[in-house]
This record gives sequence, C-alpha cells and structure tokens, in this order.
Amino acid sequence: MKFKKIIAYIASFCFLLMAVIVSLDYWISYKTAPYIYHDENKLPYREIGVVLGTSKYVRNGVINGFYQNRIDGAIELYLQGKVNYLLLSGDNALLSYNEPITMKKDLVKAGIPNDSIVLDYAGFRTLDSVVRANKVFDANDFTIITQEFHCERAIFIALAQGIQAQCFAVPSPKSMKLVRIREMFARVSAFIDLYILKKEPKYLGPVIPILSNTQ
Repeated sequence: MKFKKIIAYIASFCFLLMAVIVSLDYWISYKTAPYIYHDENKLPYREIGVVLGTSKYVRNGVINGFYQNRIDGAIELYLQGKVNYLLLSGDNALLSYNEPITMKKDLVKAGIPNDSIVLDYAGFRTLDSVVRANKVFDANDFTIITQEFHCERAIFIALAQGIQAQCFAVPSPKSMKLVRIREMFARVSAFIDLYILKKEPKYLGPVIPILSNTQ
C-alpha cells in the first residue's frame, strides 16, 4: 500500500513539474511575440545586430543549418540597411573552436566590411551574449539574429534585464523535435538564472562602446 502511495506521489510530482515546464514555455512564447519579426521589411532599423553563435558544422561534417541561416540573416539585414554593425557573440573555448572568428570569416567573405564587425568572445550562453551586448558593448536597443525558438528565450532575457531588444527570426532546419524539447528545459534554466539565482555573465569587464569605437 505504501509503495503504491509513493508511486502516486512521484507520478503527481512529475505531472505537476511537466505542467509547470510547458506553461512556462508557452508563457515565454506569448510574452516575447511582439518583439520578434520574420519579415525584414517590417523589421525596425537598429544600429547594431547581435548574431548569436553556434557551431558551424554538425558531427558528420555537414554545415549546421542553424549556423548558416543566422549568417545569411545577418548578411541580409546588413545589406538591406536594417543594421549598421554586427556584434558576433559566441564561445571561443578552444583554439580550434572559435565561434566569433568563424562567423567573421564567413561574413567578410560575403562582403561585410571589417569595420562593421565587432567580436564578443565571451558569449558562452544566451544570457552572456544578451547582457554583455548591453553592459560591455553599451548597446540597449539592438536586433538579435537567430532562430525563432531562440529569439523567444533571448528576448525573455532582454526584457528581464530592461534591455530594449528585438529579434529577427531566421528559418530553422526541419529536424527540430529534440531541439525544441531541449529548449523547454533551457527556458526553465533561464527563468531560474534570472529570477532566483540572479546570475550575471561569466565575464563582464570594462565597457567598450561599439558606436564610439566604430564612428
């Protein structure tokens, strides 16, 4: 009898936990929807675009669709005059793995001028990238460039920090089931980081304003 009660309690707890996770997921999507754009023609101009980094290749050596679409989106916005500068934010944990440098090489190949590109080597997580854009690079109203599901979490972080960001949602690859499940838990982690642990980026450092350095 006791065993059955324990099983019932565990099942109830798991059900409640999943209900909270799903509710938080939908709430974040709803809360951030007004700040996300899919059509560059409707996207308001912002001086700075923040490109969120990811690996260029997947395990089998094929170009990562998430990466390529972010790069293509950044090029499109720059050429359309929707942004003047691109802040490339990502991880550089290893000499052989440097997201900002990789992004810069591809953008320069596409014709984006060097002096319109700024690198953030400490964008280890979405929170780091969004908050550092504001606190280190002195940008308060900027356009984030990434996939829609990632836009929602990035904008959620920006709103919690009082940052006036918007997001340009680039296309997502077709295989999204596992990514979407992982994103649900990433949103729980973001909520805890922002409202319970009050986490800051791993590194902050001195303020390096993009506009005063590039103008």
